[in-house]
Amino acid sequence: MGLGSAASVPLADAREKAASARRKIAQGLNPIDERKRDGGIPTFGEMAYDVRETLSAGFRNEKHKAQWKSTLETYAAPLRAKPVDTIATDDVLAVLKPIWTTKAETASRMRGRIEKVLDAAKAKGFREGENPARWRGHLDHLLPRPSKLSRGHHAAMPYEEVAAFVSKLRDREATSALALELRILTAARSGEILGMRSPEIDFNKKIWTVPVNRMASYGCIMIGPAASRTRSPSPMAGRYQRLEKPATTSQTYRRLNRISRNGRRQSVA
Repeated sequence: MGLGSAASVPLADAREKAASARRKIAQGLNPIDERKRDGGIPTFGEMAYDVRETLSAGFRNEKHKAQWKSTLETYAAPLRAKPVDTIATDDVLAVLKPIWTTKAETASRMRGRIEKVLDAAKAKGFREGENPARWRGHLDHLLPRPSKLSRGHHAAMPYEEVAAFVSKLRDREATSALALELRILTAARSGEILGMRSPEIDFNKKIWTVPVNRMASYGCIMIGPAASRTRSPSPMAGRYQRLEKPATTSQTYRRLNRISRNGRRQSVA
């Protein structure tokens, strides 16, 4: 019977818990069963919520926190009502196998999150034994390696066609067309482009500084020739002065689909 991690449970508390367990044994009771009956063992859903809230201070943004919640609520739903000390390898496999090969990246991240939740439960004394979601030396014998799985590649536009494509973009004054052009010229991510504000750009030095909340790490992008498309007061800079309602990722993809060949979504090689 676990009493909790030595790092989180003071020695005095551990001794008190051990003494309480001995008293129950002397009375002919199973202290583990009694702890369950007393409501001391949280469900996986309850534990997942606690872990997410604890770790959220270190998340880069709200999107990461939302992803933690959505993956465990959507794909790990069968685990949510189970007490954390009853979850076994078969339970973990039951939620991983349906998406392990079809949604490999999501499944791999979810496995890691399940492992964190169950590790936290063990640290708090709510379960014992090995973690059934552990990869190395456990699930790696029961599931194919994530590196062996492939998401495939998006169709790519041959680079010889990019100039003509950009020329077509410049015939359109929609914000989504300007956003897509700037993304092509800078190779920036969608979130970095769609959240752009004029004060982020030093038009003289041709440097665009992207804030940390839209970038994996605080940094800057040299916009070079793209400056001609963003210099104030261009439509892009003007529209992004406030950005109350910027273009969305779906709008830029629709713009790409309208112009690209055969209406198929393409990335620029």
